[in-house]
Amino acid sequence: MAFYQAWADMLEWMREYAVEHEGVRFVKQADFTDYIYRMARPYDLPTTILSASLSNDHDEPILLASASQRASVFKEVVLHPFESHVYRKLALAKDGSGLSEGPRRFTKEALFRLADELFAVAVA
Repeated sequence: MAFYQAWADMLEWMREYAVEHEGVRFVKQADFTDYIYRMARPYDLPTTILSASLSNDHDEPILLASASQRASVFKEVVLHPFESHVYRKLALAKDGSGLSEGPRRFTKEALFRLADELFAVAVA
């Protein structure tokens, strides 16, 4: 459950970035399948969102983020800049709180810096 709480926290950072930056939108791309097909069962993850993007005003994704399904053995968040072959994989930090890229903690500041760089390239 800690992995999905860290994912939900990152989604909140993405929402904050979109609110604070003109021309940026937070867009939900997909929900978790176990949320979609839950029928009458209760849903216990802290978010329903499987993937989301920071997109421009033309609804073009600039940064896509997605989390592993609940059934996945190895849980990870993938950050994929659109129109790039480079992507980043984040896992639950060793202390069980937040996400990390290898030994480096992935912070709100790191997300904002990455988004700033990507939106600067997208505008150019």
